[in-house]
Formats: sequence, C-alpha cells, structure tokens
Amino acid sequence: MGEELWWTKHRDWLATCGYTLRPRYQADWTPSFTPDQDQDDFEDGVSIYKPVLDATRIVNGVEQFVILKRVPPRDGKEEVETFELLTSEPLASDPRNHTSPLLEVLQVPDEPEHRLLVMPLLRLHDDPKFETFGEAIAFFTQIFEGIQFMHEHHIAHRDCTHHNIMLDPTGMYSTPFHPIEQHMRRDWKGKAKPRRTRTQLRPRYLFIDFGLSRAYSPTDGDPPMDLPVRGGDKTVPEHVNYDEPCDPFAVDVYYLGNLIRTHFMMKYHGFSFMQPLVQDMVARDPSKRPKMNEVVARFKTIRQSVSCWKLRSRMVSRKEWRIVGFARSFGHWSRRLGYIVTRQSAIPDV
Repeated sequence: MGEELWWTKHRDWLATCGYTLRPRYQADWTPSFTPDQDQDDFEDGVSIYKPVLDATRIVNGVEQFVILKRVPPRDGKEEVETFELLTSEPLASDPRNHTSPLLEVLQVPDEPEHRLLVMPLLRLHDDPKFETFGEAIAFFTQIFEGIQFMHEHHIAHRDCTHHNIMLDPTGMYSTPFHPIEQHMRRDWKGKAKPRRTRTQLRPRYLFIDFGLSRAYSPTDGDPPMDLPVRGGDKTVPEHVNYDEPCDPFAVDVYYLGNLIRTHFMMKYHGFSFMQPLVQDMVARDPSKRPKMNEVVARFKTIRQSVSCWKLRSRMVSRKEWRIVGFARSFGHWSRRLGYIVTRQSAIPDV
C-alpha cells in the first residue's frame, strides 16, 4: 500500500509530464468490487508492491504503454548513468546492443534525489512459451551477443538472470495485455492471446534492471575484481564469500549458462547440443569459464550444426504426457508446414 500511495501522491505531476496512471490511482477512483469479493478478480483490484508502475504516454497522438521505475538516491545514480551510457550514441545504434530503450529520465520535483526511469512495456522473455528449438536458439544468440556487447564496453550487468531479460512484444498481440497481470487483456475482458508466434514476429530480447550493474575502466585490470553482489540467481559459486573479490564478467557468463541449464535443458527434452558449452559456462572455478567472445564463437558453431528439422521441431516439456504431446505435435507441424511454404526462417533472427 505504501508504494501505491507514493504514486497517487505524484499522479498530477506525472500528468503534467504526459503520463496517465490507470483509474485505480486517480482521485475519483471508486472500487468496482465490494469488500466481500476477491479484489484480484477485478482489473482495478490489482495492486503493486514495488517501486515500479505502468502508465500511458501519448506520443504524436498515439498511446504508448510504458513502465516507470523509481530509483533510490544512492544506488540509483550509478543505475541511471549505466542505463544512459548504454542507450546513448554511438552505443545505441549497435545492433548487438540489447538494452531496453530508455525513453526518458524524470526528476521528482519534491524528492530531487529520486528519479524515474521511463521504459516501454515489455514481457518476460519466456512468456508466451517458446515453441521451437529455432526460437530458443534465436534467444540464445541475442542474449549472448547482448552481454558480449556490454563486456566489450567494460560493463558487467551483474544480474542478467531470468527476470531481467525481456521480450519486446510489439506486434505480437491484437489487443493490449494488462501491464501487471499480463495473461489478461488490458480491459480485463478475457485472456490476452498472441496473434503472432515468435517465428512470425522475430522479436528482440532486451536486458533491464541495471541496479547492480557497473561500468569499469580498462585500468581496473583484466579482469577487474570486485566484491560480490547477489542478483536474482543465488547459486553463483564465488558469491559464497562476500569478502573475497571476484570477476564480475565471469559471473555474467555463469548467469547466462545457468539460465539455459535450468530453464531450457532441465525443463525440455532435446537440448543436449548445448551441454558442453553450458557446462563450461557454469564451471565452479570462474577462471575456467569461457569469456563472452569465446561463448559467442562456440555457439556460432553449435547453431550451424543443428539441422533444419531439429530447428523447426517442437520443444517438448519433460512433464508432458505422451498422449497430450501427440495432439500438440499434430497441430505444431501443421503450422510449421505453413511457415516453410511462406519461407519463414527456422531461426527467427531479428
């Protein structure tokens, strides 16, 4: 409730900046639900508990759904600087840069030490689910080159974990999805269903949340050594000892390798072709992990070795029942034949 009160307190100022909050945060809001009803069943009952909120922005007469993130005074300064560095020229124009766009940085007038980062509304990278191995390989390609790009510019993300890698859903949905309950339509009139698949859309995957990120100087050493900061993945071997400096770039490599291991290899059949590379990326000894340049080079060879049939094949969950799988496979290959006829690439690169 405290976070929501902060946003309602600042709604009028945000309106002068061109940002409109949902009805729940307006002065004339009256709940559409009664005290004896479950408020989570209603659009205006969905609340937030983090310093992040959605808003609507009007650009040249067109509505744009955005996310506002309030950053604290201490850590926020470095987050803003890193985010602005990655989204400014000449870095912004590099196609390997997979940083979320930063649309604007607002300074809160009555709290000048706080800033609001304005970003486009995105979806978690695996929502909706990946369908084919080719779609997964396109995802691996983008996240590898995105972190390689940061490392080349001496920036370690330090939290490139599952919840900080997003999908740009532009063109994927025929009706807007709700910014908080993204499985629902924005108007709350049913489920939000994509009208285009990843194969058809060829989406970009983007990194967010630079609260733990840091830009290093080439004079800091190769690699630079820094005290551990724990991100969303708590399994990094060298983070056991908080007092011992470690290589933040090797931590990024571990995060990506463990993401693929836990969210693809352990959840789906058929990813054995990634085993040698991922095994090296999550080595307990960080000095034995490949650098991102080597990761990208080795992965390029791997993706060239995967057959077209495999690339177009359906990713099958390890928990899927065989009879269900048969029915899904029939529909899957019907769609894939259409993609072959229309010359949709098996790896939907951007």
